[in-house]
Amino acid sequence: MKVCVFGAGAIGGHLAARFSKAGAEVSVVARGANLEAIRTHGLTVEAHDGTIDCRPNASSAPAELGEQDYVVVTVKAPALPQVAASIRPLLGAKTAVAFVMNGIPWWYFDRIGGAREGQRLPEIDPGDVVREAIGVERVIGGVVYSACTVTEPGHVHVETKENRVIFGEPDGSLSDRVKALSAMLEAGGMPSPVTADIRTEIWGKLMGNISNGPLCILSRQGGRDTYAAPAVKEAALKMLAEAQAIAAAYGCQVPGTPEGRMGRIQTLNHKPSILQDLELGRPMEIAAMMAVPLRMGLEAGVPVPTLSLMIALASKAAEAAGLYKP
Repeated sequence: MKVCVFGAGAIGGHLAARFSKAGAEVSVVARGANLEAIRTHGLTVEAHDGTIDCRPNASSAPAELGEQDYVVVTVKAPALPQVAASIRPLLGAKTAVAFVMNGIPWWYFDRIGGAREGQRLPEIDPGDVVREAIGVERVIGGVVYSACTVTEPGHVHVETKENRVIFGEPDGSLSDRVKALSAMLEAGGMPSPVTADIRTEIWGKLMGNISNGPLCILSRQGGRDTYAAPAVKEAALKMLAEAQAIAAAYGCQVPGTPEGRMGRIQTLNHKPSILQDLELGRPMEIAAMMAVPLRMGLEAGVPVPTLSLMIALASKAAEAAGLYKP
């Protein structure tokens, strides 16, 4: 199996190492110091189950890597429209493209059926550039849970034991291609269940992103420190409840309660990726993780007063830093 991980940052590096451990023919699209380190010394991932050293074929030019069986896209949402055309040389007649990204994906309303089928999300895919470059028929949805960081170029540290990637077809089918991708990742030591309801899984993770992200942006701290203030915890519970209500309005019944989710969030002090982006001066995923789901809630008539306030403040902070443009 030929697998190209497009975007070899923390998550991409972790997945590339897992695919390599499983015996896949792995390539990565990377840039800068990370690219040079992987080319020169290989990729090292330190995880709870041991250290993985591998040497994927690394390039900044996808055309050098050839057609793949799977492309796993792990770039941040703001970068996707800019790089979509460069994914095309990796695509053969049967290549599937798994988008393992945060937030509402560009394909959310594709292969869903009903009145919303084919609805566009211009904040995420302006001008349909991703749609035209990739094609909705290739899409596999992905939701990743893995707290990890790039400690130095070519080195990824995985911070927790609880790592998994959930894959699913947008139409809910349990296809051979999604099962094969899952099985390969499982063989590399990463739990990878297949779901018939990928959108509910997206909302399940997004509930944490859309509540934890704005509050940690405003506090500039990780979750445990942020929620030490009772008023902040109360706001987070309201945000979780509002996000769960938005999901339900779109037919996704996310299990669990806000209190149950808060119990886990407040035990971790890992800085969310969107706060790391702010601190490192990288474009922030405000649209996919906050603005679009908030708009969806407003359009569905869901009361979202706490989300509206906190997302407005977080968006202003990102805009002031020059890392987001509404």
